[in-house]
Amino acid sequence: MPSRIDATFARCRAEGRAALVTYVMAGDPDPETSLKVLEALPRAGADIVEFGLPFTDPMADGPAIQAAGLRALKGGQGVARTLELVTRFRAGNADTPVILMGYYNPIHTYGVDRFLDDAVAAGIDGLIVVDLPPEEDEELCLPALAKGLAFIRLATPTTDDARLPAVLANTAGFVYYVSITGITGTATPDFGRVAEAVSRIGRHTDLPVVVGFGVKTGAHAAAIAKGADGVVVGSALVDALHRSLDGEGRAQGGTVEAVAGLVRELAAGVRTAERPAERRR
Repeated sequence: MPSRIDATFARCRAEGRAALVTYVMAGDPDPETSLKVLEALPRAGADIVEFGLPFTDPMADGPAIQAAGLRALKGGQGVARTLELVTRFRAGNADTPVILMGYYNPIHTYGVDRFLDDAVAAGIDGLIVVDLPPEEDEELCLPALAKGLAFIRLATPTTDDARLPAVLANTAGFVYYVSITGITGTATPDFGRVAEAVSRIGRHTDLPVVVGFGVKTGAHAAAIAKGADGVVVGSALVDALHRSLDGEGRAQGGTVEAVAGLVRELAAGVRTAERPAERRR
């Protein structure tokens, strides 16, 4: 049986399009609203969802995601509560891949073996842990792979051909190409250079290559989707959620729709992008 991630990319290829990958922070602005947002993402057109694991000291997150993490932590969100939300999500959605994205410290504190067992039981499909380089694969990557969880690695504009083999060695599911140098949500990528980078990475791996950081609109998503296997959007969705909150940071009636409406725009961009034949195969 193919994994949910593999099946999703196969379906998108059959439809001649890139996948839309959406990121939101677990527990933002509160657990119940967070679950409703998570459930709304696939209905609005997301193919894969990344669920952020809040952490006090992020290194790659821009202001929007940092603030979302702090809102979630203030409400008591942690590893156990995040896995509980995924378990509840799985009760109504057995098909959409869920990738947990965050940092190693909360996982290490929770306990690696316990975390991996609980993640599998909750229905997690893969992990993105941005502060564990390939040299630390024995810490989490290899145990995760042994449990059937994809360990998704980041490649960046500074990852040259000499470094790529180490980055890709134990990567599974897909490769996440960071389209800018810097933190999330702070710049717009050079779409031409992104396509060149995706092609370069593709010469080293058969895995799908998805592109994130800096994608904010349906037009951006369409531009990336022309040359990549997937498009990741995070900060723009977190911003949309934040703008919907009241003055006390609480969800309002339009909070879920604020996120879902942007996802529909992004999904339309991905689905209407004209792609070269080599990317449709």
